[in-house]
Amino acid sequence: MDGRIENASDKLPLAVDMDGTLIRSDLLIESVFALLKRNILFTFLLPIWLLKGKAHLKHEIAQRVEIDVGLLPYHDEFLDYLKREHAAGRRLILATASNEKFATAVALHLRIFDDVLASNSRVNLSGKRKLEKLREGFGDQGFDYAANAMVDLPLWEAANSALLINPERGVEQVAKRACNVTRVFDDRKGSPLKRYLKALRLHQWLKNILVFVPLLMAHRFGDPLLVGQAVLAFFAFGMCASSVYLLNDLLDLPDDRQHPTKRKRPFAAGSISIVYGALLIPALLIAAFTIALLLPFEFIAVLALYYVITLAYSFRLKRAALVDVLTLASLYTMRIIAGAAAISLVPSFWLLAFSMFLFLSLALVKRFTELLTMQQQERTDSSGRGYTTTDLETLSQFGSTSAYMAILVLALYINSEAVRDLYTHPEVIWLLCPLMLYMVTRIWLLTRRDELHEDPVVFVIRDRRSQWLAGVGAILLWLAV
Repeated sequence: MDGRIENASDKLPLAVDMDGTLIRSDLLIESVFALLKRNILFTFLLPIWLLKGKAHLKHEIAQRVEIDVGLLPYHDEFLDYLKREHAAGRRLILATASNEKFATAVALHLRIFDDVLASNSRVNLSGKRKLEKLREGFGDQGFDYAANAMVDLPLWEAANSALLINPERGVEQVAKRACNVTRVFDDRKGSPLKRYLKALRLHQWLKNILVFVPLLMAHRFGDPLLVGQAVLAFFAFGMCASSVYLLNDLLDLPDDRQHPTKRKRPFAAGSISIVYGALLIPALLIAAFTIALLLPFEFIAVLALYYVITLAYSFRLKRAALVDVLTLASLYTMRIIAGAAAISLVPSFWLLAFSMFLFLSLALVKRFTELLTMQQQERTDSSGRGYTTTDLETLSQFGSTSAYMAILVLALYINSEAVRDLYTHPEVIWLLCPLMLYMVTRIWLLTRRDELHEDPVVFVIRDRRSQWLAGVGAILLWLAV
């Protein structure tokens, strides 16, 4: 050894891929969902643009969409490495198939790249085209290349050395056999399956327990056929809802990345593939309606209406003050309607009225907690919502009133002819009123104290005290039969 210390300036130029490498996301997918969030009618233009080539598609989208590159989920460990190499004088080139508008914005934000090679309106700089561009500038073996996917294998083979950043499954083994792999950056932790299950929000499936309410209230829980139909309805709604959750997450990426807790969601944080997430949306929807085909047509119709309303909520209604909470209350109530449709029952007026008032109150709880968080962050208005922090007290009043209206409907129901037909001792059911009053009042008390930080419906199902109240309520209904 001659004791010579190698400086980064002595190294070959390093070409760096962007999507999946420098950032834990795919800007084409992100920009498509940003475009659709702006106007869903762009859906019909996307295939027309694609007919003129992928480069043209990316260019047309980029002309209509702005992406805040400061919010993107960068690969921190690899980015720190690049910053050190840049500081030591090494030449870095951002070489990406993303549109030049986004690539240039990323380069200007990071200020470590000497050159930017990206797609324009005519050329989609991926695969062979990217390789040709790098060969023009540096020749074979005249550069190092950092990327993550199997499609990058020809570029790694042409490069002097390969850097692998969170490589896709099987890529590392193939690359090490075919190329000179010098560095592997992989900071993924935990099971990928767990990350995908988190994105599906399986805990939110607890809401779908509401499909069993009509079965319980009709005293038909002993019928195995009807129970089986309700179980199928539960899974159909779960898959449909998860499809919508994935869609919402992809539409709300910029907003989620600015939120103190939502920024940890898998897509916002870049911990799972945004491409796979986009593919899961239709897959889950197809699975949901495949299950629904085993149930009465009325259930399929309710599920379809539920999905249409959730789409309207995702793209437009959630940005309209008061309309958003009324929509959420309707979506909760539709689970009960779907449960009745699954077993060919007609839900009672009393049950629907009670549900609408109760779930409107819980939807207002959700908005109140979001505004409270905004107030603590010293923000005055919500991003993409129709509320300001001055609405806190008003929402609290609306929510409390709606909760007590639900209890009033329950009291009137207990005194109705319908109860006398179903229960031998209806007077016992009166005890449900103080139980419900305690539950809804406690929820609003915890909300005002900033002690309720999850979906209120999920909170009610998970909360130990609420579970005890539900158990006592079930015993009262049994005693009243």
